[in-house]
Amino acid sequence: MNEREALLCKLSGAQFAAYEMRLYLDTHPSDQRALRSFRAYTEQAKALRKEYEEKFGPITSPDSFGDGRWDWINAPWPWENPKEAR
Repeated sequence: MNEREALLCKLSGAQFAAYEMRLYLDTHPSDQRALRSFRAYTEQAKALRKEYEEKFGPITSPDSFGDGRWDWINAPWPWENPKEAR
């Protein structure tokens, strides 16, 4: 696994954990420990996304407008990644 894939995996994990904590908080809104976990995972995901985009470019097309250029087209297409082309 290269650096790009590893960072994307970490980001995916943090986003998943934040989402799961949000679902849990929908039914347990007073759970302070869960709220702290949700905030921590959300911050971790935010930091990992920033790191990923600084190193490898935008993750989604709406993120491509940051510096006035359309960089979305420069990223590898899904069929250019052997793992995603299956």
